[in-house]
Amino acid sequence: MKKLDKLIIGSFIGPFLLTFVVVDFILLIVNMLKYFDEIFGKGLSFWIYAELIGYFVVSISPMALPLAVLLSSLMTFGNLGEHFELTAIKSSGISLLRALRPIAVFTVFLVILAFLSNNFLVPKVNLKTFSLLYDIRMKSPALDIREGIFYAGIPGYSIKVNQKIGDNDLRDIIIYNHNDALGNLDVTIADSGRMEKFFNENYMRLTLYNGINYREARATRGISEKPVEFRRSTFDENVIIFDMDEFQLSRTPEDLWSTNRAIKNISQIKVGLDSIYTLVNDQRFQNYQTASGIYPFFTRERTLEPLPAIAERKAQDDTLRAEKARRLRAEQDSILEAKNLLKRDSTEKVVESPENRIKVGGGDSILSVKSVKSVSKSDSIFSAKKANRIKNQEVLDEEELVENPQEDIVEEKTGKVVRTELLTEEEKSKIDSIVFKRGYRSNSLTMALNNARNLKNNFNVKRSQIENYEREYRRFQIAWHQKYTQAFACFVMFLIGAPLGAIIKKGGLGMPVLVSIIFFIVYYMLTITGEKWAKEGVTDPIIGTWFSCVMLLPFGLFFLKQARKDARLFEPDFYIQWWKGVKAKWISKD
Repeated sequence: MKKLDKLIIGSFIGPFLLTFVVVDFILLIVNMLKYFDEIFGKGLSFWIYAELIGYFVVSISPMALPLAVLLSSLMTFGNLGEHFELTAIKSSGISLLRALRPIAVFTVFLVILAFLSNNFLVPKVNLKTFSLLYDIRMKSPALDIREGIFYAGIPGYSIKVNQKIGDNDLRDIIIYNHNDALGNLDVTIADSGRMEKFFNENYMRLTLYNGINYREARATRGISEKPVEFRRSTFDENVIIFDMDEFQLSRTPEDLWSTNRAIKNISQIKVGLDSIYTLVNDQRFQNYQTASGIYPFFTRERTLEPLPAIAERKAQDDTLRAEKARRLRAEQDSILEAKNLLKRDSTEKVVESPENRIKVGGGDSILSVKSVKSVSKSDSIFSAKKANRIKNQEVLDEEELVENPQEDIVEEKTGKVVRTELLTEEEKSKIDSIVFKRGYRSNSLTMALNNARNLKNNFNVKRSQIENYEREYRRFQIAWHQKYTQAFACFVMFLIGAPLGAIIKKGGLGMPVLVSIIFFIVYYMLTITGEKWAKEGVTDPIIGTWFSCVMLLPFGLFFLKQARKDARLFEPDFYIQWWKGVKAKWISKD
């Protein structure tokens, strides 16, 4: 059995590595074409492009693995069937499932390796890819001055050279200086020149020979003003220094992409999901507060309480924020205390009469005992006076209530006098005159309409914000499940490729490549469709990301069942015999 396993594994490893390299190269070309105009022609070194290509190869490997497994497994068992090796294996009493076991075990290890790569390696590589690609995009094109064409690659200058001798010598030069943004008012013309880079190519020296500089002031007051100043200066040699920072590749910090979901592993994605859900919950909680604030008369007798789940999550988030603030404050206090302790040890002085002095708070401030006692005494006198004043006020209130005890009721909690009598006709008429004659009713209706409009506008703004957060939340969920689905797709493709190769019994690069491309296109279309549904909220992100694997898994099980029965699905005689059998059944029924 070990010889059989070695035979099958040996037949599988070679095509797998070859197809993986080919598929990875094809996907690399497809991805590089997206950024071809942005990354080439910048005068970068070979190692920069090699670094970027290496990052692209690692980042697209999760997509290349399923197709490599599908094609290599189909080619392996197609070759075994074409050379009757698979027939000899079955005739010796070894089942097809036993023959599939070595590649199945290899595929399981490959699934685990692909998951670990998606979770740990690919996020780090994506971070470096985004950073390097951004730096290349921001870099200016390489310095390329051509004959007879104005070159505006150097910021603030437009240069034209009629003849270029070699890489450095120039003839018939025209330079427009646009640094002052005044138009073509500063022009330099020279017969010849030479450009040289220095200081690690950070600067360029352009030396002009036998030229003239024309400079004209800008007119500002219109036609009636005096002629503007015009200067013309000749020179035998003039040196212009250009800053070449725009042409250098500057590396930006990688922290700028720390919030991108493509550079996060599963634990970091979970943290991001929790943060986004907190933002969504805060927006929902603010909707209740906004409604309560706009309609205070509605919530005077009753409160507009949020849903229990929203209130509970809000309380939990507030507790976490308070705990975080407390820890930060404690850390700052400990640092401040340590600084004060160092300062106290260095600046503490000896007091002449320590028996009459005390230290306040352990610091440098010292007060006499007498002054402290006087302060305490004054505080006690002030507190006593305040208590007497409050007591006298309570007595006066009680006397007023005794003098007017007719039909008013005093609330025990608030101390307010509440009237219990009904309104008289005269009072009602006065209130009605105020309400109708002075326009309070129309004003109240206008105010209510404005409040309703404000509430609607606030709800629309909050809804758009919540929808944006929820869309980002779904994308984080998709990125989470993709780390599993891209790895599991290798096993699904194995279930399709290996039995299908045993059925087709054709090796090489003909039929296996065609069938593999067809199934991979179907897999890719189903993946894109499911993820689009999940992003738009049509379906749950779990269903959207697992949609392609779930749809293709029955095909693999069907092909496996047919391969065990030695079905001839791709032979015309199989369908001819099947049609004759169906036709015979119909005739017998008639």
